[in-house]
Amino acid sequence: MNTVRICDSTIRKLSNGRDNTLSFKEKLEVAKLLDKLCVDVIELDEIRNGKVDTLLVKSVVTAVKNSLIAVPVALGGDPAPTAAALSEAASFRLQVVAPGSSVRMEYVYHKKAAAITEMVKSTVASCKALTSDVELLIDDATRADDATLSQIMDAALSSGATVITFCDDAGTMLPEEFAAFLEKRLASEPRLRDITWGVSCSDELSMADACAIAALCHGAGEIKASAYPVNTASLENVCRVIAGKGESFGVRTGVATSSMKRTVGQIGRFCVPSRETGSFLGFTPTVENSEDRLTVHDSKEAVIGVVEKLGYSLSDEDAENVYEAFLKLANKKESVSGREIDAIVATAAMQVPEKYKLIDFITNTGNNITSMAHVKVESADGILEGISLGDGPIDAAFLAIEQITGRHFDLDDFQIKAITEGKEAAAETVVKLLADGKVYSGRGLSTDIIGASVRAYLNAVNKVVYEEEP
Repeated sequence: MNTVRICDSTIRKLSNGRDNTLSFKEKLEVAKLLDKLCVDVIELDEIRNGKVDTLLVKSVVTAVKNSLIAVPVALGGDPAPTAAALSEAASFRLQVVAPGSSVRMEYVYHKKAAAITEMVKSTVASCKALTSDVELLIDDATRADDATLSQIMDAALSSGATVITFCDDAGTMLPEEFAAFLEKRLASEPRLRDITWGVSCSDELSMADACAIAALCHGAGEIKASAYPVNTASLENVCRVIAGKGESFGVRTGVATSSMKRTVGQIGRFCVPSRETGSFLGFTPTVENSEDRLTVHDSKEAVIGVVEKLGYSLSDEDAENVYEAFLKLANKKESVSGREIDAIVATAAMQVPEKYKLIDFITNTGNNITSMAHVKVESADGILEGISLGDGPIDAAFLAIEQITGRHFDLDDFQIKAITEGKEAAAETVVKLLADGKVYSGRGLSTDIIGASVRAYLNAVNKVVYEEEP
């Protein structure tokens, strides 16, 4: 009986969407959940934004213990930076994505078939020099002509590709038609039987699951699926069919199907946009809705464990301060949620001297003008000022602070809530910044939302700068 490899595409598919993209922290947490599920391969997106994308890859490599990490390399590009980001992984895969149909070649890549074939050959060879596991994904393969497909496959196999995946991007084939397409490929290229070949099916006609199973019945060694609906085969459905009927066509999987439903539900909470904001739920609400609710009887180790899940790395002194603050709160209520622990960290941990102290700020906004912010701070270098435009007054103020500090900070999370009632209600703002893979949380209080946000952002920036100083 063959053990089929299951490759999850959730993170890669949700990395480019305009309205449905995951944050850094959400991608990391989804990867951890997929790893616990024992998915064979976790796909990440191509490294485009050097520092941020490289940091994500390195963070996932550190967090994932069981699954193989696969990252695409641009056709004709240099795979060395991607391989370097993956270097700490026990094993990794480089993916080369190539167009199969003439339409995609000419209108997306602006190349002819001969040029694409040469690019496949050189890129696969470059990847092979850096890792033993190289995959060729043939986009829009079901609409490619036979001669072109044969040339591309020959180029990849001759250069050392170990996995070839046929992608049905159109998603217009019925399972019988897709099976016939695969039989034709196997007949035209016998070497496919000596390597792992797989499929990626679009769910345009709600046939992706059925087409994936049809591929398994014809010898596919790897299936691309997704834990969250992203127009491809369903991870849950495919694994359920294999668990229930796999013996009849000689296939099994190592995915932990017993915990599938619960894990897929957890992943779904990261991926579903909230009705209020249109953004994704993110990590903190997931923690709050999970079983990570603590009581006064929980140990310091349990509390710090939840803190680490939130992405913080605390010193012994800060850990002690957080635990003391937790006990004070836990003595007053039945349980403490993940969101409340997040706020405790923001207020009790990592309190540092103010390198940048807010003097004042001015914002200007309206429905017919671009928002502007002027921020003035005091530092050891004297009075520093920043002026910036932005998408709203808060964004403009944050950009003005970046102008003052001379560096960009990745905003990992941003929360605003009223802590008193009435027209003069005070607002509490928590800002989380990501720097070198660590999360720094800042807190600001004011009756002015913008003021609270500016103070919280500066609070987090001061923590980043303090820890980076020798």
